[in-house]
Amino acid sequence: MTSHDNSPDAAHHRPQDVSDATVEALGSLSKALETVERARGHLYGFHQLTGTADFELDHAVDLLRAAGHDDWADRVESEIIGRNVIPGHWTFQIVEAYDRTYYEPFRDLERGVVADLADGRPHLQEARLKEARRTTGHPDHTARPGVSPTKDSPSGEAGPPRPGRP
Repeated sequence: MTSHDNSPDAAHHRPQDVSDATVEALGSLSKALETVERARGHLYGFHQLTGTADFELDHAVDLLRAAGHDDWADRVESEIIGRNVIPGHWTFQIVEAYDRTYYEPFRDLERGVVADLADGRPHLQEARLKEARRTTGHPDHTARPGVSPTKDSPSGEAGPPRPGRP
């Protein structure tokens, strides 16, 4: 491959036997998994924020005691510090249960579908969108890193320009 070959990398070429409908379905599945990844990130945020609040309560207890409010300090210490966020669970257990019962099976299934239907090539829909949206010859619209955006590339550069563009 030369530095002027501006075709998409092989990992994102759609296999010939993969239909547009399959690419669209895989794109939708991928988008759903990406949303689950974001939800999982929020769950980790919940876990970390709850833990941070629990440790801050130690400081609040110290301040309440220093201000002469031992009864309130005792209640915060016994009723809130270390409390389960739902019956029987701290936040790490919620994260573990989510990972085990939902996230990991979803991720594994998505990988299996991509392996079976697209020869393991992920992001085919996104690669198709990138090709459709690239501007021919523009240095910031190359197909992949490390290629020159010359108009006389052996591959014909990037395909058709975007509508309304020269």
